[in-house]
Amino acid sequence: MEKVKIAGAQIDVRLGDVSHNRDTIIGKIREAATMSAALVVFPECALQGFCFNSLEEAAAVAESREGPSAEQISEVCRQEGVHAVYGYIEESGGYYYNSAILIGPAGTVANYRKVHVPFAGVERFLTPGDQHFQVHDLPFGKVGINICYDTNFPEPARVLKLLGAELIILPVNWPAGDRTAECVVNVRANENHVNFIAADRVGAERGWRFIGRSRVVDFNGDTLAEASPTEEELLIAEIDMEQASRNRIINVPGEYETDRIGDRRPEFYSAITGIPAKS
Repeated sequence: MEKVKIAGAQIDVRLGDVSHNRDTIIGKIREAATMSAALVVFPECALQGFCFNSLEEAAAVAESREGPSAEQISEVCRQEGVHAVYGYIEESGGYYYNSAILIGPAGTVANYRKVHVPFAGVERFLTPGDQHFQVHDLPFGKVGINICYDTNFPEPARVLKLLGAELIILPVNWPAGDRTAECVVNVRANENHVNFIAADRVGAERGWRFIGRSRVVDFNGDTLAEASPTEEELLIAEIDMEQASRNRIINVPGEYETDRIGDRRPEFYSAITGIPAKS
């Protein structure tokens, strides 16, 4: 398959203003479609914002995966023939999650709940994700989803790669002082031979300043495109999905070849793969 064009929508987000944020998401989807993007990725908590001071405050604007925003955005994806991923605060059965929903022309494809939840912003009050990592087969390739802090752990990206991911989608809220944008995304892409798209936000919220720098990184760990640290921007890049599945790298034929998946030695990783006993 030829290269696929993807978009990272680096936007500002208004805390608690779902209507405004949803309209922004819809507008960026339409704009990306005019640029022939097959996928548009938005930041973590793009629908509601991040810096809530209580669960009650966040719950007032939370939505289910079948909520009005998903319904309206699904219709836009149908009209434009694109896929989109946006972060939101999800309500389900009285629990609240930091989630990212994947929507396509035929409706909702998947919903991921953030597994690794730090003590920060609204996440102080949310429930950690309760579902295993999954890879989704889209018309242009196989994708998996992590959210922000997940990528500070090597295991989530590795699991998605082992499940066949050619692209890892990463909605983020990188605050000032966070060093993840400096190198971690590129390292995860390189060590797993997988493409990455990280969509961050800009602006400020209740004393938090977000650093932008959304980026698309290829399976070699090279940055293909990077947004500014301060401005809203629609970041466009082309990635090669098929090459991300060709894990053997031939530097010098017959002399210097590597395979970061085939060369693994899981029998030596028991300290990682073993599940510790609960006290």
